Amino acid sequence: MAGPPIEMTSYVGRQSEGADVRRLLSENRLVTLTGPGGVGKTRLATHVAQELAGAFRDGVVFVGLAEVRDPALLTTVLADRLGLLDQYNRHVTRMVVDYLRTRRTLLVLDNCEHLVDACAELLDEVLAECGGVVVLATSRQSIGVSGEQVLAVPPLAVPDEATPLEDLARYDSVRLFLDRAVAVSPAFAHTAENNTDLVRLCRQLDGLPLAIELAARRTRSLSPRQIAERLTQRLSLLTTGTRLPVERQQTLRATIDWSHELCSPAEQAVWARASVFAGSFDLDAAEEVCAGGGDPSDVDHSTADRNDVLDLVDGLLDKSVLIREEHDGRDDVVRYRMLEALREYGHEKLVESGDADRVARLHRDWFDRLTESADRQWLGPGQPTWGNRLRRDHANLRAALEWSISTPGEAAAALRMASRVPEYWALRGLNTEALRWVDRALAATPPDHPDRAFALSVSAYYALGQFNVAVADARLAEAAALADRTGDDLVRARITFVRGYGALLSGDYAAAADLNAAAAAAFRARDDVRRELHPLFLQALATAVLGRLAEAREVIGRAVTLTDGRGEGYYRSMALNGRACVEGLFGDPDIGLAAGREGVRADELTGSRQGRAHNIETLAWIAQRQGDNVRAATLFGAAQTLWEAVMTSPEHTVSMAVPHFRLMGKARDALGATRFDRAFAAGRAMSDAEVVRYALGEAEVPETTGMPEPRQAEGAGKKHGPLSVRESEIAELVADGLTNQEIADKLVIARRTAETHVANILAKLDAGNRAQIATWVTARRDARLG
Repeated sequence: MAGPPIEMTSYVGRQSEGADVRRLLSENRLVTLTGPGGVGKTRLATHVAQELAGAFRDGVVFVGLAEVRDPALLTTVLADRLGLLDQYNRHVTRMVVDYLRTRRTLLVLDNCEHLVDACAELLDEVLAECGGVVVLATSRQSIGVSGEQVLAVPPLAVPDEATPLEDLARYDSVRLFLDRAVAVSPAFAHTAENNTDLVRLCRQLDGLPLAIELAARRTRSLSPRQIAERLTQRLSLLTTGTRLPVERQQTLRATIDWSHELCSPAEQAVWARASVFAGSFDLDAAEEVCAGGGDPSDVDHSTADRNDVLDLVDGLLDKSVLIREEHDGRDDVVRYRMLEALREYGHEKLVESGDADRVARLHRDWFDRLTESADRQWLGPGQPTWGNRLRRDHANLRAALEWSISTPGEAAAALRMASRVPEYWALRGLNTEALRWVDRALAATPPDHPDRAFALSVSAYYALGQFNVAVADARLAEAAALADRTGDDLVRARITFVRGYGALLSGDYAAAADLNAAAAAAFRARDDVRRELHPLFLQALATAVLGRLAEAREVIGRAVTLTDGRGEGYYRSMALNGRACVEGLFGDPDIGLAAGREGVRADELTGSRQGRAHNIETLAWIAQRQGDNVRAATLFGAAQTLWEAVMTSPEHTVSMAVPHFRLMGKARDALGATRFDRAFAAGRAMSDAEVVRYALGEAEVPETTGMPEPRQAEGAGKKHGPLSVRESEIAELVADGLTNQEIADKLVIARRTAETHVANILAKLDAGNRAQIATWVTARRDARLG
């Protein structure tokens, strides 16, 4: 989970407001801080969140929404901040609510004003169903949810003109100005000589923190009197002498105007063009997007030469227009961002210049090339760096995709961008978002466009992952027709692979083996190692289940060999997990154990919790086959925690559900309920780091104080799993293809009763449709036969 951002400057004042926020949060479950831009809502919320982090068992989740421009992405962004992976046809809002239901956490939603309706809809569900969640929001307007407590954040207190020098330290506006002035000009001092001007200045700025911070930067070159005089000239044109809320915004506008005028023409151009970025950006992106000009005769705007961008960025940093964003330790690249009020101002100037479309296209083209490079270099040692880079630029990817789809004639670029690097979207757990972008781009692209065929195969793959078989089939049929028309062998290979993937998901192992073998051969003929790896993995699993162990070993051996020495983790983990499954379940468990442990190490390169869950689950199977049932139960418990963290389950596919149920049941039978549940609970209680060390054989189960009561693994010791006897009977009928009316007729019950039972089954199994009920039933049947 993502906590509040680190405060880069000292926190000044707001003691009374902070106490008010803490009191309101102790008495209410939704508190919204309102006020105009620049009044300090975000800083107050961040500071309070850091103070209260220890008061919430599951900590603080901070979600910045300024960069989220599409209300439909609100829950996707929140799920990402919670570390959830979007899997298996689960409504994202439902996934978020289910996850938060058992959490005791403070959720901070920052900058809600442009997403008020979406926030209200989400919070209605969260507050109704997640009793341990408290929400602190910031917005320029209230959200309008029942039970919301609104606290209007006032400007900082300002002194009267007659306030004596010794009393000024009581005023937060003065303290903030002095703190920031000394930061840029260490020799600056508050004296009797400049006291009157300093008081006048704070009063002119209406106590607005952003305006005060911008003005304080001027003390490097101007005295308080000079700053106040220049502000007086600007404010006299805007205000009537009163300080109504609207005119406070005019004060902020005048201060930003002045900061803008103090910039060189080239700095002004970079400020305007940098407003196109969503969230943060790095120097490479700034040089590409902010350099040059639309009209060579426009001297002011053509002076932002590419070679000068670094110096111009430094100038904007010095003027507090840009803020340096410290990297998170995963790379060494410095990034920059703007406060939202300054970004809005810059965007206004960009639109006024007539250059907005050109700059937006430059922005899109940069991230188009970025995804192209990531896609081309994914299978190599740069994979962790590319994954991190795409993660940090995800808001910019969204902005580039949105502009392309919404701008006539540009949707083809969105098709290409959304269809690239599917591994990245999978690692982030953003499959539903990826599908949404691909489908929106398809809808905006002419039916005969040459890029449609590949994008259709990508859409089909994502749809199958959500068990939308009908949608996937339609997409594949259209892709096949286009590929036949153009003779596109790459798309034909993709179609074969996606069909093989669907066959494995449905438990048709013979078709899965044949289709994936054909797809792997087609990619191999193109020397496309990266695309060959996934069908090799699926082919190995299918052939192993069919009893063709020698073939499975040969196929997965090729996959492992192809990933040797490449320095990447995604496909290395997949290949090693395949070998662990083949050997652990059907061959030599010792070889499977070695492969599974190496797969856990490979997951460290990508940071994939989903990959780790797969490998830990497989190691649990292997431990049971080796007769170490205590270790198996412990690893099943550890895997359960990982599955829950990514909001998915091995029960969703037959290929995993069968060994999961069968081997967990065997371990439970061998140990007895009490010993099994105790070992299972010990595994659940491990931290991620402890799980990795235990799985690698480098540590035993840690001594745990306050061990939770043993909790039975769901379905491990019950004949019908989580279902009642009646529900299990109806699930069997659903799996046999009966409709609700046919079930009602067979059992002599009302149709409405049958519908209610099916709805309960869907909820208990966390299933998205009847096909997933059938998958669950088939897995349990196969497990019993095993």
